[in-house]
Amino acid sequence: MEKLTEYFKKRDFSKSPEPQATRKFKRGKEPIFVIQRHEATHLHYDFRLEKDGVLKSWAIPKQPPTEFNIKRLAIQVEDHPLDYADFAGEIPHGLYGAGKVKIWDKGSYALQEWGPQKIIFELKGDRLRGNYCLLKLRPKLSEDKNWLFFKVSDFQSDS
Repeated sequence: MEKLTEYFKKRDFSKSPEPQATRKFKRGKEPIFVIQRHEATHLHYDFRLEKDGVLKSWAIPKQPPTEFNIKRLAIQVEDHPLDYADFAGEIPHGLYGAGKVKIWDKGSYALQEWGPQKIIFELKGDRLRGNYCLLKLRPKLSEDKNWLFFKVSDFQSDS
């Protein structure tokens, strides 16, 4: 599980209830997304999109937007295993990510575009429904992890 190396490095599974990526994940017809409300040092929301056998992940410091014209910072973090999509619980004090985690929204998504600087998709969740975009803030800096997350009225696939 080379894609999850960073995930495994940051966790102590003898103490944390987080998934170890050991069980088989039942894949649906469409890829999934999940948003977890994470009461860690600072309350934030973890946004995850299924891609290439893992959950690509971003930390969003404020509640994800449900309306147009609201943009949120989304900081890309390490990939998570697919079975993390069902995780809700408490990560013990003293461990990476310590705090309460609960599922805020979950569903499937339809991908329109996945590029190194822009990801466009339709979310089909309970709270978030419609077309959304992740746009890299400084696309010339490949190591930069800052993106904008926002709802769009229709798909814009030109750069």
